Amino acid sequence: MNKPDLKNKVVVVSGGTGVLGSYWCKALAECGAKVAILGTNLDKAQKLVKEIEEIGGVALTVQTNVLDRQSLIEAKKFINETFGTCDILINGAGGNHPQGTTTKEYFELDDIKKDELLTFFNLPLEGFEHVFDLNLIGTLLATQVFAQDMLGKKDATIINISSMNAFKPLTKIPAYSAAKAAISNFTQWLAVHFAKVGIRVNAIAPGFFLTSQNENLLIDKEGNLTDRAHKIINHTPMGRFGKPEELVGTLLYLVDAEASGFVTGIVIPVDGGFSAYSGV
Repeated sequence: MNKPDLKNKVVVVSGGTGVLGSYWCKALAECGAKVAILGTNLDKAQKLVKEIEEIGGVALTVQTNVLDRQSLIEAKKFINETFGTCDILINGAGGNHPQGTTTKEYFELDDIKKDELLTFFNLPLEGFEHVFDLNLIGTLLATQVFAQDMLGKKDATIINISSMNAFKPLTKIPAYSAAKAAISNFTQWLAVHFAKVGIRVNAIAPGFFLTSQNENLLIDKEGNLTDRAHKIINHTPMGRFGKPEELVGTLLYLVDAEASGFVTGIVIPVDGGFSAYSGV
């Protein structure tokens, strides 16, 4: 596909140092954007900035906690002073938590007596809160802060990151599934709310990509696919995991006002057919 011309556009990316996010940051920089990476791991983010600069791109990083409004406000001030006001916001920060995950796929009667198991009945509230905060509240706060730059601007765009879990909740991860369903709904709400001030809001729903967040569920200690990984691939018509670069085309389509200027309020699956397959 033709790359969009993002010269002089300021793109703010939360979660940009992850396996998927780093591809997005590099792709946006290659299109001429000034990329501002928000993250808690400054060393990792600075390494990504250096990689972007080595390919001729322009980037900076700000150590930011997306759950702290003041931290976001200070990051915005620095970005505004260095690059200018935000044109495009990618809300990529997210993730799961072990305490939001059940031990087993199915609950059985005897499980209530087994203290060593995490079941629906003893999942700690802290686990659910962590997952909802990181995925939904982090998106909410970042949007509240940075979307103020976009009001009345030409070609302003917000892209949220949903998941396959929003379409079909997966076993064992109730908190993550519910949080990503909330992201999809929130994306549609924002798209309507901002429609009169020129801000488009859409989301990408990745299928199954190997990342640091899910690796322990999909790869065993010997480096082999787990039973869960085989189950996923068997339910993905294309028969494999996605490659991080295969999300880039959808991202660039959504930030390109010439290609998607009349597109708002949608959630695009990039999933190898997983969401379309009924299992039979």
